[in-house]
Amino acid sequence: MEALARDAHMSAGHLSREFRQAYGESPYAYLMTRRIERAMALLRRGDLSVTDVCFAVGCSSLGTFSTRFTELVGVPPSVYRRDAASATSGMPACVAKQVTRPIRNREARSASRK
Repeated sequence: MEALARDAHMSAGHLSREFRQAYGESPYAYLMTRRIERAMALLRRGDLSVTDVCFAVGCSSLGTFSTRFTELVGVPPSVYRRDAASATSGMPACVAKQVTRPIRNREARSASRK
């Protein structure tokens, strides 16, 4: 965060506030969502273990990865890995990515109000 803020000529706190205002979540939450999206794609392939996927997407803690994955996707990564391949079989990867995209809390709330 410090390096990014320095490159943007802002303090880390100011960058974080501006990011939250623009995207509705903290930079860390945004990054974790992107990591979970990538993890979902890797888990759908079925050839990597959950631990391998955790490290492949840049997480250093399997516990944190599993907790955040479960929060965003609704099931633990091991269950997702087991069930996802059959759920998206025959589906083009670009469609599978959109269909299985995790819904962040702010999106789920706004979708339920419509």
